Amino acid sequence: MTGTSRGDAVLVLNAGSSSLKFTLFDADHGTLRECVRGQVEGFGATLRFKARFADGRPEVSVDGGLPGASSDRVPHHASEALDGLWRWVEAQLQGRRLVGVGHRVVHGGTAFSAPVRVDRPTLAALQQLVSLAPLHQPHNLGPIERLLTEQPALPQVACFDTAFHRTQPVVAELFALPRQFYDEGIRRYGFHGLSYEFVATRLRDCAPQAFAGRTVVAHLGNGVSMCALHAGRSVASTMGFTALDGCPMGTRTGSLDPGVVLHLARERGMSLDAIEDLLYKRSGLLGLSGVSHDMRALESSEAPGAALAIEYFVYRLAREVGSLAVAMGGLDALVFTAGIGENSPRIRAAVCERLAWLGLTLDANANAGAQVAAGSGAAVRISASDSRLEAWRVPTDEELVIARHTLDLLGRSSPKHSG
Repeated sequence: MTGTSRGDAVLVLNAGSSSLKFTLFDADHGTLRECVRGQVEGFGATLRFKARFADGRPEVSVDGGLPGASSDRVPHHASEALDGLWRWVEAQLQGRRLVGVGHRVVHGGTAFSAPVRVDRPTLAALQQLVSLAPLHQPHNLGPIERLLTEQPALPQVACFDTAFHRTQPVVAELFALPRQFYDEGIRRYGFHGLSYEFVATRLRDCAPQAFAGRTVVAHLGNGVSMCALHAGRSVASTMGFTALDGCPMGTRTGSLDPGVVLHLARERGMSLDAIEDLLYKRSGLLGLSGVSHDMRALESSEAPGAALAIEYFVYRLAREVGSLAVAMGGLDALVFTAGIGENSPRIRAAVCERLAWLGLTLDANANAGAQVAAGSGAAVRISASDSRLEAWRVPTDEELVIARHTLDLLGRSSPKHSG
């Protein structure tokens, strides 16, 4: 097929341990247009559903279940929640033909360096990667398996957070372990690739000099990483073998001396499960502050721990920028994206202040005013006109990247984005 026929639609699913996010796109005449996006959260507890329509219709919000659900049974994971969500999404199609479902899958390992259409053998191969992302991969794959069983004729596409980073040189992927481990797949993979791919595409349009040059993109959300982009291609990243490495995060440690893990196991008798829980769920901003993993709560808190957590967060971010600049042989631009990066002028200003020695001068008014454009998805330059380095706030849209890949892989024309 050379193009999308009128009435086509694509659904994007992003399944996690506690939520199932979804976005429905209209793909009429080769143009992707968002219809509705939302999420189901609170698995195994108090279920919450919310959805926001792109055309301005009132937001749908339901506590305790799903709209029109025929059962009071609370789903315990994303694949169970998919049943009720699917009925609601079908009602939103309004005559459109659902041509495919795109999924975010955290880990593609060494075998998957590009999006792939999923069949049973492919799913089996992806399940072999669960040990590389045990807190993410099983949840990503659950809805895929459910749809393969219940709707086997419906095309599904897996898009990988690791794939964008496969352009990195071997030296950026290596650990200083015997080479056999690298050959067996123990290497730096990098994550948040779908977000970086979107930002690179936006920079090509709004900041061509930054796109063509050496840019560090800071994806700052509950998960945090940075990526060095040279001419729009990933050459280094802060996350490594797992999504635990690099910058401090909401509840994850970021970089940690491996000797600490050995000490906890040998001297304190902690089990592997207990250490995993500590490193993934009880550390980061939450562990440092003793207050919250949420930057909004920390910024409004007067607790000493909150101030310390913010200071450490900014300190580590600035150090990582320096490291990635070395990997590229210089730095031309810095981009902030994702929840904290898009919505915290305070964090952006603090990071830029620490990088002033590189020639980065912030435009305080532009940085504060960037929030005005938050709802529009507009990219905003926040550096001063005479700054040697450019600084930008660029909202990300991983779901749009997945929708594009889904349609492309299914043989339809590469669609444009409207709005």
